[in-house]
Amino acid sequence: MSATRMLVLGVMHWAGRAHGYQVRTELVSWSADTWARIKPGSIYHAIRKAAADGLLEQDSTEPGDGGPDRVAYRITPEGRAELRRLVREGLSTPGDPWMLNAAIAMLPVLDRDEVRALLATRIKALDETLTRLREWRADPGQTPEHVLEQANLWVGQARADQEWAASLLDRLNAGGLRLPQPPAVLHPTRD
Repeated sequence: MSATRMLVLGVMHWAGRAHGYQVRTELVSWSADTWARIKPGSIYHAIRKAAADGLLEQDSTEPGDGGPDRVAYRITPEGRAELRRLVREGLSTPGDPWMLNAAIAMLPVLDRDEVRALLATRIKALDETLTRLREWRADPGQTPEHVLEQANLWVGQARADQEWAASLLDRLNAGGLRLPQPPAVLHPTRD
């Protein structure tokens, strides 16, 4: 749910205002259904929940295309703060690839220095994870051998994650990877 919430808030942030079908169309055009594991129905649920939580507010109602009216929303200041919090969490905390993928898509909501600090935090957390996994593999106790294969998988995933984070941090430190505010989003819909 958090990755979906982050992406919905991000699209609303960049679009200024949008209704659910526009948000869905935009996220599907990014293939977010694959890399963030979101389903179209969860987008509408995330919009309703964000509105109930005061993160979005109703902006207007538009006639639907042969169906019910569409409610357009805009993000609130609380919604912007929640978006930044979710991006920070997704970028700094290992363990949830869906949150990381969503955070990467939303990187431009943070400034370059903050992204660098969050990547350093992620790298440190991955160091701690790798240490714990290596200790477990060195002294597995009664853990069956086939279960220890999970540790081998997790070590490989943590190493790859750490290499990616270090590479991105190096690029940012060298002045690479522009993080501009994205232009208005929202692909045309058949309204």
